Amino acid sequence: MSKVSLKALSEHLGLTEGTVSRAINDYPDISRKTRERVKRAAIELGYRPNSNARRLATGNAECVGYVLPWRVGHLSDPYLGELLDGLCEALSDRHWDLTVAVSRSEDDELAIITRLAQSGRVSGLVISRTLTHDPRVACIRELGLPFVSHGRTVEADRHAWFDIDNFGAFTDAVRHLADLGHVRIAHIHGALDYNFAALRHAGFRSGMADCGLDILKGYEVESNMSQEGGQQAMAALLALPEPPTAVVCVSDMVALGAMKAIRAHGWRPGREVSVIGYDGLPIGEHTDPPLTTMAHQLHSAGRKIGDMLLAVIDGDDPVNQQVLWQADLLRRETDQRPFCT
Repeated sequence: MSKVSLKALSEHLGLTEGTVSRAINDYPDISRKTRERVKRAAIELGYRPNSNARRLATGNAECVGYVLPWRVGHLSDPYLGELLDGLCEALSDRHWDLTVAVSRSEDDELAIITRLAQSGRVSGLVISRTLTHDPRVACIRELGLPFVSHGRTVEADRHAWFDIDNFGAFTDAVRHLADLGHVRIAHIHGALDYNFAALRHAGFRSGMADCGLDILKGYEVESNMSQEGGQQAMAALLALPEPPTAVVCVSDMVALGAMKAIRAHGWRPGREVSVIGYDGLPIGEHTDPPLTTMAHQLHSAGRKIGDMLLAVIDGDDPVNQQVLWQADLLRRETDQRPFCT
């Protein structure tokens, strides 16, 4: 079917093209009755407005930017795909677009944010992997662009954010392992300038204290957010005179690397060493054995972030858009009672 033009739709309704255009775009000077009549006819005739013309007319880019922080392997991370899929779903309901920009450094990221804001090509931004003291927040606020951060910062009370209760998740993970009988529990954490990593690390320590357990020397190891980093960190733990019987990892990808190191050591994850990850990535279902994890719905999180950003763009106060979700223990097969030889 050929596309119905604005002129044809106007002639069908007996209205001017300007009136029809303003009705479709919900201008308040057009009566509600006329707007409903125009939209009903547009659906019946299959009219689709020219998005470029609409954006020029309204001055709204109808596009959101997602600035991806630089790190090794970031584009192949399944975490990113799940999150962006949900974000795109929220935007598509409004026929909006998503622009993804990849930075190469912190300075480059700030330059990209400034360029996107000043170009007028985006109506809002999403930033992720927030730092506790995050210069991006001050930069975006100064530019006056609506935004939502995926993760909190020290300024979280002043801007829109979506986060998971990282502290509570790692407290729960430790308590679960302690309930299974583990005493020698280690933690592979991320760089602690990232707010999520700091909260997960604090949750681990709190969980150990609550359970009356000591953190043995060498049992806290930093890793980058990759399988390779997890493998190296776990290898260091296994080289200790008294290796841990369980390890809580900052992410599923790090946990997959830890499992690889355990297998290379001649042991089996979930037997000699229990492993708990974080994120609930689908890939964890297909590991050998399947990975136990603190799970949350990444697709749903992306969807929620998109809805929140659109609300801020529409004029809602950013402090009304602050959401904290919980992670739940998803038991598969890598959390078992301590192995006895």
